[in-house]
Amino acid sequence: MAITSPDLHLLLLLLLSLGNVGYGTVFTLQNRCSYTVWPGTLSGNGAGNLGEGGFVLPPGESVHLTAPPGWSGRFWGRTKCNFDGSGNGKCETGDCGPLKCAGGGAPPVTLVEFTIGSTSADKDFYDVSLVDGYNVGMGVKAVGGTGDCQYAGCVADLNGSCPAELRVADSGSGSVVACKSACAAFNAPEFCCTGDYATPQTCSPTQYSAMFKSACPTAYSYAYDDASSTCTCSGSDYVITFCPTGSPA
Repeated sequence: MAITSPDLHLLLLLLLSLGNVGYGTVFTLQNRCSYTVWPGTLSGNGAGNLGEGGFVLPPGESVHLTAPPGWSGRFWGRTKCNFDGSGNGKCETGDCGPLKCAGGGAPPVTLVEFTIGSTSADKDFYDVSLVDGYNVGMGVKAVGGTGDCQYAGCVADLNGSCPAELRVADSGSGSVVACKSACAAFNAPEFCCTGDYATPQTCSPTQYSAMFKSACPTAYSYAYDDASSTCTCSGSDYVITFCPTGSPA
């Protein structure tokens, strides 16, 4: 039987859709914390926010999000949130407005940042950053890529070891729920890498960034911590874990 024009059109659409299978980068966000995390997402290049900007992720569960080639953006975790049926509410840490975030997460917050290559041969750049402080452990593992593809993350619980002057306490229980950056705590140029300290040559690690770096060697500890904290990989998917128990072998 001959293929009619409508049938041919449908067949071409099917072939085109099959040809696009595998394009894009898949992010798997998994929650290994003993408590619920509300991930937030923000796109940095005009693309739509993955996962509509934010969602709930109970303990032991995971979600898959696909980013188009050339995507850039960030992920973070919100804790101790309370939202109504319309998605309105707030979070104790990492707050960004409604359930589906209206912007970035409020410091102190642990960030995972990505710039994805435009093709599978291009390098992806990614890091875990404590420049805006810390609220929950996060780790990034590259899956199926080529190149260095290092593990990046902060496995240690910095809330438990946070100096008194950087602590953020829960409004009810008084327990430490986040650890500020020294920049946020003191707003001084030497901690914020501003003014006379606005270059890699003049802004050096401080006792506070050194503490972060010692606890989490593969995470950004201050603004110019590029050399040991920016990771690269090509053609990879990524697993982002909240409360990782340890970096993979």
